[in-house]
Amino acid sequence: MQTSFFLLGTRISLVRAEEVSTALGFDTVVRVDARGFAAAGIQALWNSQMIHRHQTNTKETPGRPLPKRTSMALLSCTLTLSHSSLRRHVHEYTTTFHLSPPPSPPPHWNLPNPPVLPFRRLVSFPPYIPRSSLISATTPLLQDAGATATVLAGAYSLVRTFDTLTQRNLIQQSLSRKLVHILSGLLFAACWPIFSTSTQARCFASVVPLVNCLRLIVHGFSLVTDEGLIKSVTREGNPQELLRGPLYYVLILILCALVFWRESPTGVISLAMMCGGDGVADIIGRRFGSLKLPYNQHKSWAGSISMFICGFLISIGMLFYYSALGYFQLDWTWTIQRVALVALVATVVESLPITEVVDDNITVPLVSMVVSMLSFGY
Repeated sequence: MQTSFFLLGTRISLVRAEEVSTALGFDTVVRVDARGFAAAGIQALWNSQMIHRHQTNTKETPGRPLPKRTSMALLSCTLTLSHSSLRRHVHEYTTTFHLSPPPSPPPHWNLPNPPVLPFRRLVSFPPYIPRSSLISATTPLLQDAGATATVLAGAYSLVRTFDTLTQRNLIQQSLSRKLVHILSGLLFAACWPIFSTSTQARCFASVVPLVNCLRLIVHGFSLVTDEGLIKSVTREGNPQELLRGPLYYVLILILCALVFWRESPTGVISLAMMCGGDGVADIIGRRFGSLKLPYNQHKSWAGSISMFICGFLISIGMLFYYSALGYFQLDWTWTIQRVALVALVATVVESLPITEVVDDNITVPLVSMVVSMLSFGY
């Protein structure tokens, strides 16, 4: 009779799984990496034919003790579960490998009720930390640190590139400023998948806009002078402008990374509307905005229409990007309708004559967040 052992969790390496299974004498090991455990936990029940997965409460019902094999699954889940945050969707990646046939098992393995003591003794935590466990624990940290350095270098290069183009009079300063506005946030959101699946990944990602935030504050108060930065992200070349629109911009990036991350479409849609929709609206409005809105002479029909179309298309593109990577599972007919609603509301708010009171980099993303959360439910 072939026996199998199932390890649940994300922090156990294949090497450690092989060590445990070899010690227990199983023929096959199935390692299940489950992300997004619901509050009640995931209980795995199995027999010699199949595995059934369902969400259930892990406490025993009085008078109805859990079966032996179920108890084994729950104990394994307790020992390997390491997530500290709850996620809405469950994504599983299963790796199966076969071991060489173990020695003939003792007679008690074929008994209907094997003793519990050997199982508890063999899977209890060892008195030492294996090298494979240390490597597994440090890998996400190194990945997140490397991703942070890469995104930081990319953000710095982007600003420097448009600064050089502006100094050589290849593009206008206003166009350079808006292109930086469009590309910075979208590329930042597009780089989120290169970070690890650990809980601290979003914190590492938020370091990138945090560094830019500190940079804007330092230059905004004229503590340090950087003419290239001022020309790239301000309208009139005034350093104090850095403390308004550009500062609100990076604060929204930090908010979306920390609060929504890759777990909700809300953050992605909000950044798409702020960066893509609002940024393109300004470019199109300045070039083709001769026909003004009746309630706001500073906004044009061309700018508002372009914001709706570009914000909608960029949002759908970002959602498709994350859906293709397995982060979102979306009903596209339903999603397109909701994204169109978000784009419409954000466009109307952007067109209102309140820019002198509240900056567009605050109103557009915040309204997009509210409508997205109400539409998608998270």
